[in-house]
Amino acid sequence: MTAAAAFTTVRSGALTTVQDAGRPGHAHLGVPRSGALDAPAMRLANRLLGNAPDAAVLETTLTGCALRPDRDVTAVVGGAYCPVAVGGRPAAWGAPVRVPAGSVLDVGAAVAGVRSYVAVAGGIAAEPVLGSRSTDLLSGLGPDPLRDGDVVAVGTAPRPVPLPVAAPWPGPAPELVLPVRLGPRADWFSPAALRTLASGAYRVSPHSNRIGLRMEGPPLQHASTGELPSEGMVLGAVQVPPDGHPVVFLNDHPTTGGYPVVAVVLEPALAAAAQAAAGTPVRFVLA
Repeated sequence: MTAAAAFTTVRSGALTTVQDAGRPGHAHLGVPRSGALDAPAMRLANRLLGNAPDAAVLETTLTGCALRPDRDVTAVVGGAYCPVAVGGRPAAWGAPVRVPAGSVLDVGAAVAGVRSYVAVAGGIAAEPVLGSRSTDLLSGLGPDPLRDGDVVAVGTAPRPVPLPVAAPWPGPAPELVLPVRLGPRADWFSPAALRTLASGAYRVSPHSNRIGLRMEGPPLQHASTGELPSEGMVLGAVQVPPDGHPVVFLNDHPTTGGYPVVAVVLEPALAAAAQAAAGTPVRFVLA
């Protein structure tokens, strides 16, 4: 992809990374999928700009970011709702906006949700690694998380973008409902622990990240005292470490692990997990 413009990072925020559809199919190499945690939000932002659905975007975490382009660009900020400003003036969230050369696109702190997505016409022009431009926090593949002063290249826009364009964006639910299928190591837990999983009042821990959504709430006691050999882990696996508090593996999860997996969350529910802020109530439902 040839760079047609570039952003200078004025404010990198708590964690801003380049993400696309990820790099599935490399678990045998120890490389997780990575990619945008809220993939539907990424695809919608790209669609509003005429980009390919999997064009690379910036994924912000909680505090947003601020960027200054060296040429006129068109951008969409979607995902978690947040205030948006261009050149110090309020701008539309969830719809294409023109950002003149030298003006600052300011993506504010998330008001609802966790991760906002900054898409730009032409996509982010990072160098692909194993077919993806995604930042992988676990393996270190892909571009480093943004720092103040970093320059981010932008590809050539596919075609002129009509303005204004708007689309319905789902908001974060007050309760995160995660449908699960038991296994593969449900037999390592007592019937009481399985009932607790299906009925317990959990909430999202502030220690969650792109690797896993950690839970606070009633612990699940292991019924077996043996040691489980390391085995493959999949996206959505609900792993239970010795403290008994479930962890739902997200896109940057390790590809192997030695703690038992009591259940697996159905993949379509994981986009909502990406937007669940600390303290959000969580309910596991047997699918």
